[in-house]
Amino acid sequence: MSWVLGLSIAFLTALGAPIFVALLSGAALVLLLFPGPPLIALQQTIFGGLDAYALLALPFFVFAGELMAVSGIADRLIGLVRALFGRLPGSLGIAALGGSTLIGTICGSSAAAVAAVGRNMYPQLIANGYGQRRAAGLITSSGAIDIVIPPSIAMILYGASAEQSIPKLFIAGIIPGMLMALMMAGYISISALLSRLPREQAFRAQVAWLAFRQAVWALTMPVVVLAGIYAGFFSPTEAGGFACAYAAFLGLIVYRSITFSDLLGAATRSAMLTAKIMIVVAAAGVISWVLTVEGIPQALIAATADAGLGPLGFLLTVNLLLLAIGCFLDPTSAILVLAPLLVPIAVSLGINPIHFGVVMTVNLAIGMFTPPFGLNIFVAQSVLGVRAGEIYRGVLPFMAVQISALVLITTIPALSLWMLQGMK
Repeated sequence: MSWVLGLSIAFLTALGAPIFVALLSGAALVLLLFPGPPLIALQQTIFGGLDAYALLALPFFVFAGELMAVSGIADRLIGLVRALFGRLPGSLGIAALGGSTLIGTICGSSAAAVAAVGRNMYPQLIANGYGQRRAAGLITSSGAIDIVIPPSIAMILYGASAEQSIPKLFIAGIIPGMLMALMMAGYISISALLSRLPREQAFRAQVAWLAFRQAVWALTMPVVVLAGIYAGFFSPTEAGGFACAYAAFLGLIVYRSITFSDLLGAATRSAMLTAKIMIVVAAAGVISWVLTVEGIPQALIAATADAGLGPLGFLLTVNLLLLAIGCFLDPTSAILVLAPLLVPIAVSLGINPIHFGVVMTVNLAIGMFTPPFGLNIFVAQSVLGVRAGEIYRGVLPFMAVQISALVLITTIPALSLWMLQGMK
């Protein structure tokens, strides 16, 4: 049964079928060809897979990201980073990285960050001598950090599929996300110094204060959202709703940068993106159910035990697997399909499931800009108007930096778990 499922999914994916079509067709074929549950179970499992309270947070954070992109919040955050780090080598590149990271603390969407930062920073990076390849690679890879730092849509999906605490996953992603950002900033600075790229004007308190005043409303948004979740004032779902309301308030009342028509447009785009994600969630739930009925998770646990893999060996093997899969599948599909298979094995080896969720997310974050099919590459190509080949070459050094960060995050669980000490 499992070989028919795997071959049918691989065949349809190779033909270019949407991932949800490949998953549902494979499951339907198995139910038709092999005796077992009736075909009506397919329909029941599709709707059952969406019946998870944690998934309610998803459309809210998607909508918050859209509102942030159209309301000018991203521009103000980028301006603040530029004012603070103007004299560092590679300051303009660090501003693009910092702006992308701050955007991630609001919406958790990698593609949204690439689009917002790309429109604002790419022409300036080109004008300051970064070159098309380096500028495109920097913007494309920086957005990947946004699915690691909270609030992360990928971690919401992992928490729902692996039945883990989403607030704990959010906290666990803080240090790894900041580590990735710091290592990338170090590389950008050293590279700019060696290339003798021009620096921006020196730090001036008056300019920094003005940039802070312009960005202060935007800065309070992630602080209030995350503090509310960790203090127990509201759940991640309620936090997402608050983020939407707050972003709309900033755009309509405070900045007056959007109209109700813009609000409706953002809602429409968010609904379309949420529908695309949810249909993959439903299809992945069907695959997980079919594999569980077949006993695949139990067989994998037994095979892992027979192979004698320890926790570190298993994690390194998973890293190689996920880095390869990330080249072809988006994080949503990969997490929903693989988490139910891999988490039981990780737990059986004594690996903390929260740490494992962070490792999975970081792997798939790197896959967001890994050639040939990383989603950020296509977003950057559309926004920047750069050939895919140039982007492929531009992201290679940043891949090396983030894989180095992945090795540290994988081998030092305390980077993920230290902030969770004392939590129930």
